[in-house]
Amino acid sequence: MKRSGTLRLLSDLSAFGGAARLRELLAGDPAVRVRGSPDGRHLLLLRPLGTVAPQLLVAARGPGAELERTWPAGQPSPLDAFFLPWPARPALVLVWESGLTEVWGAGVGPGWRLLQSTELCPGGGARVVAVAALRGRLVWCEERQAGSEGPLGPPATAFSHCVCVRTLEPSGEANTSLGRTHVLLHHCPAFGLLASCRHLFLVPTATTWPGVAHVLLIWSPGKGKVMVAAPRLGLSYSKSLNPGRGDTWDFRTLLRGLPGLLSLREPLAVHTWAPTPHGLLLLDFGGTVSLVQSHGGTRAVGILQEAPVGPRGSAALGTFQGTLACVLGSTLELLDMGSGQLLERKVLSTDRVHLLEPLAPGMEDEEELETRGSLRLLSALGLFCVGWEAPQGVELPSAKDLVFEEACGYYQRRSLRGAQLTPEELRHSSTFRAPQALASILQGHLPPSTLLTMLRTELRDYRGLEQLKAQLVAGDDEEAGWTELAEQEVARLLRTELIGDQLAQLNTVFQALPTAAWGATLRALQLQPDGNGKLRSQAPPDVWKKVLGGITAVKEPPNGILPPFELLCQCLCRLEPRWLPPFVELAQQQGGPGWGAGGPGLPLYRRALAVLGEEGTRPEALELELLLSSGRPKAVLQAVGQLVQKEQWDRALDAGLALGPSSPLLRSEIFKLLLAEFAQHRRLDAHLPLLCRLCPPELAPAELLLLLRTYLPDEVGPPAPFPEPGAEPPLTVGLLKALLEQTGTQGWPSGPVLSPYEDILWDPSTPPPTPPRDL
Repeated sequence: MKRSGTLRLLSDLSAFGGAARLRELLAGDPAVRVRGSPDGRHLLLLRPLGTVAPQLLVAARGPGAELERTWPAGQPSPLDAFFLPWPARPALVLVWESGLTEVWGAGVGPGWRLLQSTELCPGGGARVVAVAALRGRLVWCEERQAGSEGPLGPPATAFSHCVCVRTLEPSGEANTSLGRTHVLLHHCPAFGLLASCRHLFLVPTATTWPGVAHVLLIWSPGKGKVMVAAPRLGLSYSKSLNPGRGDTWDFRTLLRGLPGLLSLREPLAVHTWAPTPHGLLLLDFGGTVSLVQSHGGTRAVGILQEAPVGPRGSAALGTFQGTLACVLGSTLELLDMGSGQLLERKVLSTDRVHLLEPLAPGMEDEEELETRGSLRLLSALGLFCVGWEAPQGVELPSAKDLVFEEACGYYQRRSLRGAQLTPEELRHSSTFRAPQALASILQGHLPPSTLLTMLRTELRDYRGLEQLKAQLVAGDDEEAGWTELAEQEVARLLRTELIGDQLAQLNTVFQALPTAAWGATLRALQLQPDGNGKLRSQAPPDVWKKVLGGITAVKEPPNGILPPFELLCQCLCRLEPRWLPPFVELAQQQGGPGWGAGGPGLPLYRRALAVLGEEGTRPEALELELLLSSGRPKAVLQAVGQLVQKEQWDRALDAGLALGPSSPLLRSEIFKLLLAEFAQHRRLDAHLPLLCRLCPPELAPAELLLLLRTYLPDEVGPPAPFPEPGAEPPLTVGLLKALLEQTGTQGWPSGPVLSPYEDILWDPSTPPPTPPRDL
């Protein structure tokens, strides 16, 4: 039974801000340039150069400010404008012939805001003739003055252009990041630039020198290649063109090295070009539509019932569901992409119809999800979508049946048994619970819009993940793709319960791509340095609970699978060892009962030390920092003991002085440890002021003397007035006086007088004069 095409009204434009002005521009100016945002919420209308009154209008659907700008006569207006596929906020870029470029964004304040203004041609003397935006890149063709690239003479004056590229990405909440300019092609003719989702097409224009007007180029930045194709000759050649590796080509040299490409001198007679996900569509003046594919091959798609009669570029071409749609004036023709057969021809009520770009995968809202796979048309009458209606008499399977059929194929691919799994078995078996749960949800009479709202975030994430996997399979920009895939997977796993397969998957990602995995964890925990060598976090407690949990009682983890905290410590030790102690210190401040921080089980510093290896094989500096930053008395005393053994007196004293008034017992223990060293040798004398500061203020002089007596080395013989040569000098009263004065800050000693001369040390007055000697 023949299917029929349907033209359905999505909006009468009343939901857009400035609807009256929007309708006026669409109905009044056939040359207006129309673009839709990747999420379908904004429409951009631009009257380009050469019109009576150049004007820009950006209308938003629903809540959101509109942007309208006009340029009076004599003032330069933009050459072109594009929406940027930034997921965080809507953004657009305006480019002038002079090279002036403005990036505007919404969502960072009231209305639209100018984020950045820059010059594409800072040297001056150049003119931008074409521009396109391609997946985070801005590509333009500029005409340079004769002599700026060398002496040019006929016919070399036709090759005075070059094609350049710069990366353009969001940076933070209200900033953009523009990369450096890289020249892709030198000494090339004037090219028109058309961008699809993955490829950039460089097509000849009316001003292109006729000797090369039959050649077009297809640049695939993900693969780092450029295809040089001549559709009329059936020839195509592939060359490397990767800006990351510094590749660049002289256009004339490039063509001379491709045999047979210059044998034809007749230009391509093209009425309209149109980039699509399948390739580049071209409509000639006879009504024939051809498709130039990304590999350079060309095939005929079909012949329209009417040949284009309007000005060059006035037709509109697009594809959907294996169907070619062509709007010529007030006629819409639908052709099968495979056979070229005319499927349907509709007469529209207006001849001012524009085809909009397909929505970016994963950015549709719940209304747009219902029209996925259709083609959107815009006119002054409203926003429409064209699609295929299912023929009458065909019973569509219910959502519940579709769940079990899809689950059956999924489980069959993962099953090791030879028996065929059937949907009926899934319905009645208690082994597979997921399809039964989803079927019960769908059976609960939830309307489709409510269900889409509930699953909107999950559907968007799943769509983006599937698109990324397809990109990796195709080999497009593999390094960045794997990094993004790892970041998405870690972010997803951190939202689940990290046990079993999820924990094993997290370990696998960290082992394969540690840098990308740590970057995703950094964002999930919202870690930021505070400028004092420490870290702070604004992550909610639920995230920290998942990271700090998973304590294993066994010494060796099963199958080498580490809990999340140990996994992060191992990754940090490999990538940035200096941030491991601050991370453990921050983690120690988080948590609750049973989280692994402040709860039962091993303290976090012990878990981190276990990751570093057995005692005696760990990096000494890292182990010391972990012990000192742990805040645990036993760990700090252990670290100070190691510092004393290494005679690192400054660090040992600083560790004690860093403790606040809330740890008087620990400070006292560190003081006693260092006092014992002070009593036995003189290598600590230079640090006596710090030792005095560490002395507990409540310590009485009598107690200090008793401690010193305990730590003093045993005398093996009668005391001598001077030490033996090479022997350690003994402790003197002069060195001891500073410590006794420190203990005296709390008052006179409260204990019994140990010596009749002890009060001499406490007498602040001038000593008595020396008695006269007998002559």
